[in-house]
Order: sequence, then C-alpha cells, then structure tokens
Amino acid sequence: MSEELLKVDGLQTFFTIKKGFPNPVTHTVRAVDEVSFYVNRGESFGLVGESGCGKSTIGRSILRLVEPHGGKVFLSGQNVLEMDKQQLLKMRRKMQIIFQDPYSALNPRQTIGKILAEPLYVHHLGTKEQIRERVFALLEEVGLHSDAANKYPHEFSGGQKQRIGIARALLFEPELIVADEPVSALDVSIQSQVLALMQGLQKTHNLSFLFISHDLAVVRYFCTRVAVMYLGKIVEQGPVQQVFDDPLHPYSKVLRGASPIPDPTLSRKMLRMEGEVPSPLDPPTGCHFHPRCPQVMDICKKQYPSSISIGTERTVACHLYSQEKGAKERTS
Repeated sequence: MSEELLKVDGLQTFFTIKKGFPNPVTHTVRAVDEVSFYVNRGESFGLVGESGCGKSTIGRSILRLVEPHGGKVFLSGQNVLEMDKQQLLKMRRKMQIIFQDPYSALNPRQTIGKILAEPLYVHHLGTKEQIRERVFALLEEVGLHSDAANKYPHEFSGGQKQRIGIARALLFEPELIVADEPVSALDVSIQSQVLALMQGLQKTHNLSFLFISHDLAVVRYFCTRVAVMYLGKIVEQGPVQQVFDDPLHPYSKVLRGASPIPDPTLSRKMLRMEGEVPSPLDPPTGCHFHPRCPQVMDICKKQYPSSISIGTERTVACHLYSQEKGAKERTS
C-alpha cells in the first residue's frame, strides 16, 4: 500500500483587487476554492487546466509562498499552514519548487556556485569546503560540469538553466518538489531530456512531484495520477491513463479533444469550446463550466456539483453522474 506524503484538504486562496474610477470597488478572486487531493511518496501527481485556472497558485500555497485563506496542507502528517516561521524554515527543506521560467529564476549578478551555495549557508549545513563539494556534486548529477559553478546565468542555454533550477531544488534532499510548468519554456527536443532527468532523479532520491502543466502529453508521460482544474476548482481526478483515455467531465473531454496527437498517421476531430472563458472576478452561478458545456442541464446553472466517486480511484464534479447507480459523494 502506498504511503501518503502530501494531503491537501479544502485549500482556499483568494486575492482582492480594486476596480473602477473614481470610486474603486474591491473584488475578491477565488483563485483556489475548496481544492482537495493527495500525493503518495515517490509519486508524480499532475495538475492540468487552462491558463489562469489556479494551478500555480495551488503550488505556491502549499509552500506558503502565497498565504492561503483556508483549508489544511499536511506533509508527512504535519500541518504546514499552522507552522510558525522557525518550523516552516525547517519544513521547507522537505519541500522545494522548480519555477516555470529558468531565465528569471536565477540571479544574473551571482555565479551559479553562489546561487546554489547560499541556501546551504542560510541553513548552516556544512563547512565552506563541504558546501563547495555539495554544489559540485549536484551540478554533475544534473548533467553539468563542475566548472559551471564559476559561470553566470547568461552563459547557459534555457535547458541548462532549468537543470540548475533542478539542482537547486535538490539541495536539501527534499521529499516533495512542486514542478511549476518546468519544461514549458523549453524547446521540444530539450523537454524530453529534462523530463528524463527528472524521472531518473525521482527514482534515485524517491522524490514525489506535484507536476503543474497545461500540456496533456507531458503530464501523460510523467505522471501517474492527474487532477483537471477549471476556474479554481478540481472537476475530475484519477489515474492518468483512465482520465485521458476515458474522460468523464465535459471539460476534460474537450481539453483532451483539443490536444494534438504527435503522430502524423493518426487523426482526431479537434474539439473546441464555445463561448468565452468566464472572468474569475465574476464566475458563473452553479457549475462554472455550464456556459460552455455541450451537455448543460438546468441544475448546472443553479447548483455547483459535489465531488462524486466513480469506482475506487476516480472522482468527478458533474451533475451528469450525481444520479448514477453506485456513485457516492466523496467523504474524504
């Protein structure tokens, strides 16, 4: 039986903005609204959805780079959201992040060696010589020569910079890594190399990944389970192969149908959603997807659907399944 490493329960993260002149009105954006999922030890769990659906905000909220407004986040049984500064500083050794943009994630005024060594000095993890050796070993592990420590970020390609970002995430031998679109800024040929590197490191270090991406092909290759998001909520989750081969939620079906097949001998009728993406400032009543859903019912416009268990491993938030025989509301 797999051991649960991360558990997210009812996570909420809101932002407030002011609009209007000369008398601005404060609006609340529910970027993450009652999101729940878990990640097992050694597993890669994917979050997919359109831009602006709240995927990256979830990752940052788990790490408390953005402070959530509600819910619980447990890492190895400890509630991260209840920790004070000192407790959080220690806990952050166990959870790290790989940022989407390798260009802006590195300080252009520091050498790579200094960028990688600084966190180790902050946490007082070793002597100067020990830290230096640790930096060299990490660079070698991600496929770079130790001479890279003496160079500046502008001297590297995008793929090499992302390798440095991966090395930085490995500094403290973490248990969980939040990978926020780690290959979206890279060429396709480089993407495969970086993904293969991450898979190798996962096996070597028994890492767990929360893998955030809009690219379904990448998620299918890298992850074992996946959650599909729309306007701050998870609409479906389950094993990658089941969700992508037989999607349940209408949004998941359209999302898969809009994803190209990387095989010129195969063809697929490309699907597209009607209507505009609703504003997160003023989401639709009921199910947020109902203005664009081809299977919309009256109840969809009035009531947001509960998360329903389909089988043992899949859940879907859709009124189409609320009356199915054997379906039951998820209680955990």
